Amino acid sequence: MSKIELTTFINAPIERVFDLSRSIDLHMESTKQTGEKAIAGKTSGLIGLGETVTWRAKHFGIWQTLTSKITEFDRPNLFVDEMLSGAFKSFKHEHHFTASGCQTIMKDAFEFESPLGILGSIFNKLILTGYMTKLLKERNRVIKETAEI
Repeated sequence: MSKIELTTFINAPIERVFDLSRSIDLHMESTKQTGEKAIAGKTSGLIGLGETVTWRAKHFGIWQTLTSKITEFDRPNLFVDEMLSGAFKSFKHEHHFTASGCQTIMKDAFEFESPLGILGSIFNKLILTGYMTKLLKERNRVIKETAEI
């Protein structure tokens, strides 16, 4: 199991940052480099507890689909999405939010596992962790930029 942890400081109210983080539309904007689109389940607006979304995107030159579900939800402090089906063996993405004065501290904890046993573990260490970190940082940049307008 691999884990990525990121912290982003955003000069905006916690409620705004929380809602932007669960926006299907803003997610698609932040992942436009992969052609990511919501194709089933919740396909626009704000996703909430128990809702699913199926994404289609091109990663490593291959079109892939992934379905995730919001399994925990405590507005505006936390939401968690977990993979139901897709290329990973598993993933769990915790989104934590803390108000600090006029700022919001947004923390991501993204745990994932690739299939294929030891080969998947090697792929995680050599390629996938860096690739996913870059995607998450870009997503967080877009959230920050939008929230601070």
